[in-house]
Amino acid sequence: MREIFRQDLEQVGDDLVLMAQKVRTAMSDATAALQNGDLARAERVIASDHEIDQVHDSLEAQCVTLLARQQPVATDLRIVVTGLRLSATLERMGDLARHVADVARGRYPDLALPPMAKDLFDQVVTAVNAVANDVVDLLEGHDLALATRVLEDDDKLDALHKETFRLMLAPSADVTGLTAQQLVDITLLGRYFERFGDHSVSVARRIMFLVTGDPSAHVEAVQS
Repeated sequence: MREIFRQDLEQVGDDLVLMAQKVRTAMSDATAALQNGDLARAERVIASDHEIDQVHDSLEAQCVTLLARQQPVATDLRIVVTGLRLSATLERMGDLARHVADVARGRYPDLALPPMAKDLFDQVVTAVNAVANDVVDLLEGHDLALATRVLEDDDKLDALHKETFRLMLAPSADVTGLTAQQLVDITLLGRYFERFGDHSVSVARRIMFLVTGDPSAHVEAVQS
């Protein structure tokens, strides 16, 4: 019986990694669609979002069943509770990738981002995809050093998010004649990417809690 329980706990970890991999792919495709006006990629992200939702629903049901039937304690309890929390966080990250794809699809055949925003958002895209990759590695290896790097990467995304506001308020924005729709798109996209980084911080802090048992990391994750 204990061996079956152990296998169930391992399955929770495997499913979290699977979710993170799907989120990584979704964000990679969504950002490519945004940069290149790739309609097929945008539609693929939107259509496949339900796959992330399905893994989330399965994980949630599995964790609730483990809590009810096995009544885990100590480290096992942390694994199950953290699994519940992480699955919800990853599901939201998948939604954010879908939102980016929605913007890209909605402006097709034009690009959502005007030329003046290209360089800044190229940096954002690089940073957000690095975060998505780190989240996968973090869930696979539970490396505390990598968790710290995720927190640092989020600081970069926050700084870039602030730059989007400076971009829109700069005198050059008036010169190039940004439309109302472009202003809305820049604002929304900046927010989507910033929130994606925030959720990655939540993942990192929950892994810290899982590994160390330090409740302060868990509290900060809930507040972020």
